Amino acid sequence: MEWTDSGIVLGSRPQGETSLILSVLTRDHGRAKGLVRGGARSRQRGLYEPGNHVAVIWRARLAEHLGHWSLESLAALTAQFLDDSVRLACLSAAVALAESCLPEHQPYPGLHDGLMRLTQALADDDGWAPAHLGFECQLLADLGYGLDLASCAVMGTTEELAFVSPRTGRAVSRAAAGEYQDRLLVLPRLLGGTGRADSDARGDLMDGLRLTGHFLDRNLFQPHAQTLPAARSRYVERLERLLASDQG
Repeated sequence: MEWTDSGIVLGSRPQGETSLILSVLTRDHGRAKGLVRGGARSRQRGLYEPGNHVAVIWRARLAEHLGHWSLESLAALTAQFLDDSVRLACLSAAVALAESCLPEHQPYPGLHDGLMRLTQALADDDGWAPAHLGFECQLLADLGYGLDLASCAVMGTTEELAFVSPRTGRAVSRAAAGEYQDRLLVLPRLLGGTGRADSDARGDLMDGLRLTGHFLDRNLFQPHAQTLPAARSRYVERLERLLASDQG
């Protein structure tokens, strides 16, 4: 069996003394793993860094077997921000979520394209934090747990949407929230809400990550007695420190 595709490297681990098992999110064949013989000692070792865009050929005797990769670089983006710990943490968070949540060999072309946009934004150092938040929302939606933020779950209105129910993932207007505001999650401006009255763009972003983090954990990890990937937690912590230092 053989197929060709394009994809994004998610990560690798050693296999034996010289080879690697490489995980790639491809556009038309989903997340797939395969062996790269000699990859651990190859001069092309940088090709296998997470976030790089690659053209791939996957070969195996049967579809359920561990295949073998042949890869060609399309864009070695990761090298452009290896010296930026926050952008690297952002990339690590995104690929860890894709690796942890997506079933093998099931295509999610929208998620593939969203991760492509995120890696390009990271390389360009332009809008990568909102792009990451958008990727997390898309991950929830494509796996069947999309947030319903179009109108108020209580009143049906589309104005002054300020909160999200932590149970249902539906938007709640400021008027409908009333005395229960403290029990609800903030719907930030980045996701079409009004956000906190006293929040700036930094606070708005962190409210968005708290929102998606809650539903990622609740719907995709807790049911399997797991927790959010440590890479995602590290990213949020580093981002908080970066934003705090900018304010100082």
